[in-house]
Amino acid sequence: MHRRAFLACAGLIPLSGCLEYFEDNGEEITEPGDVEIVWHDLVRDDPGTDDERVVIWGAARNVGDRAFSYLEIRATFYDEDGEELEAVIEHVDEDVSSGDEWPFEIEFPRFGEDASDVTTYELEPAMGV
Repeated sequence: MHRRAFLACAGLIPLSGCLEYFEDNGEEITEPGDVEIVWHDLVRDDPGTDDERVVIWGAARNVGDRAFSYLEIRATFYDEDGEELEAVIEHVDEDVSSGDEWPFEIEFPRFGEDASDVTTYELEPAMGV
């Protein structure tokens, strides 16, 4: 696996294909926009209880010309003041061919009152060949 550094574009949802990965020698591994978030939604289970949980459900698609073997989708959760509460990275470790679509689920790691503080989120996909 290559060491990677990434550049993220700023902004709030929806985001798709905003990260670019570079090899140690500076060559780009993927084109921006190779992954598109097709749809996403914030889902709450048991709102207003100690068991409240927040999950982002969505689907992503490889819209590039190349297959890749690793995909990350980073979800950053924010409160109503825009303060970052938590960032979670979900990954797919399998070959994803051009045109393939796959579902993802990213869970906020805390429950109850902490989960009720989540009001918005940001998604950033990134992949490696």
